[in-house]
Amino acid sequence: MQQQKRILFITSTRLGDAVLTTGILNALLTQHPDALFTIACGKPPADLFRPFPRLERLLIIEKKSYSRHWWELWRAVVGIKWHTVVDLRSSTIAYMLWAKHRFVFKAHREEIHKVQQFGELLRLSPPPAPTLWLKEEHRITASTLIPDELVIALGATANWVGKQWAWERFLELMLKLTAPDGLLPHAKIALFAAPNERESIIPLINGIPEAQRIDLIGKVDLPTLAACVERCTLYIGNDSGLMHLAAAISTPTLGLFGPSKTSLYAPWGAHTAFVRTPESLEELTNFAGYDHKTVGSLMNTLSVEAVAAAAATLYKGYYEQ
Repeated sequence: MQQQKRILFITSTRLGDAVLTTGILNALLTQHPDALFTIACGKPPADLFRPFPRLERLLIIEKKSYSRHWWELWRAVVGIKWHTVVDLRSSTIAYMLWAKHRFVFKAHREEIHKVQQFGELLRLSPPPAPTLWLKEEHRITASTLIPDELVIALGATANWVGKQWAWERFLELMLKLTAPDGLLPHAKIALFAAPNERESIIPLINGIPEAQRIDLIGKVDLPTLAACVERCTLYIGNDSGLMHLAAAISTPTLGLFGPSKTSLYAPWGAHTAFVRTPESLEELTNFAGYDHKTVGSLMNTLSVEAVAAAAATLYKGYYEQ
């Protein structure tokens, strides 16, 4: 009797980084149509993997003192003969398991995009684009939340303040784009963010006219959120996990960058673009006393006009070609 083929995929604890690894995960799914998958990831992206086809187990990695989370993960997977182990966390676990094939990610010497780095790890050229797996129930729910009309998906938060464009500028941009003579006249605006990020953008939420506002912050799970973004006309947001999610679901996506590297983390896909501050990351962060934990926004030199122009170019390139 042939033994069941099993694949262990260890990915990131962060949403954006985890999304960027989904391309090679999907490639493994295609290459091994008879395999069952165990996916280990952090809690933030976990729900995105629940609809994954042939998912046997989803293991949540929650950081603990003395690296106990790694030992707990090892105990959960050590008794299995794996066909393939892919470890994108660069841990030693892959070497402590029985595996026919193992791929352990190491930091790349060249400054190339993370999607390309992951593709090279599995010797895939061109690198497979990130993708998401949704069930019909997610799309049905999304259809009750996002109307069949012009909708801008807005991601106005980030995982640290330095990468967050001022809420005043987001508001000015939204009112400009949705004005009667704007790029998307009278469009609705759907707001997305983690529940704990709401407070930082309350003035933005309140500034959007109620008739235009679709407030979904903290109200849907990640697969439903992805299905909602999929129904939107355009996504605009800071460099964040939601930006990568929007790109992976193939919504035209514009990322706003300042103190992060577009060479590594620009939104990936045919219908994506980015606009950044005139200064490089190094220029923004190279000052006495810089501490990313306490610094304010480093995006202040990015103008509303520059973002509006980039949005127009992306929109017209996608919808008017």
